[in-house]
Amino acid sequence: MESISLDAIDLRLLDALQRDASQTNQQLAADVHISPPTCLRRVQRLRTAGLIERQVALLSPDRLAPLLGHGLQAVVEIALDRQDVAALDAFEARVIADDAVQQCYRVSPGPDFVLIVAARDMPGYLALAQRLFTADANVRNVKAFFSLKRSKFQPRVPLAPD
Repeated sequence: MESISLDAIDLRLLDALQRDASQTNQQLAADVHISPPTCLRRVQRLRTAGLIERQVALLSPDRLAPLLGHGLQAVVEIALDRQDVAALDAFEARVIADDAVQQCYRVSPGPDFVLIVAARDMPGYLALAQRLFTADANVRNVKAFFSLKRSKFQPRVPLAPD
């Protein structure tokens, strides 16, 4: 990957795309005050550099709940018995491969990992726990906190001081 430098226009583009990636190139160019060809070229450069990882749709769990059921979301702290690099890497590889794991953080101090997991219901969470935690002899402690209400969810990366 080549080295890339960012200027104020790049930062404005990245910020605008974080807020609404569904904009057309023309809308984005107008928002950032550049020409559409320049906008397209810069966005492609940012993608090629890997700064734009992917574009996704953020779904509304509250609006989907009546249609699909509420489901469970949990924040799970995991402490391992062995914290050598191989053990940490092995556990991390296993959990990130599981679709129920939405986010995985290696943390310090405290537990070794914090996971955000989703399950359809409590039996689904039990199956997840057995699959990911109980079956792993290196897992020493699991502490799960079940979400009662999501007050804020903002996946935006801060690009400049507010």
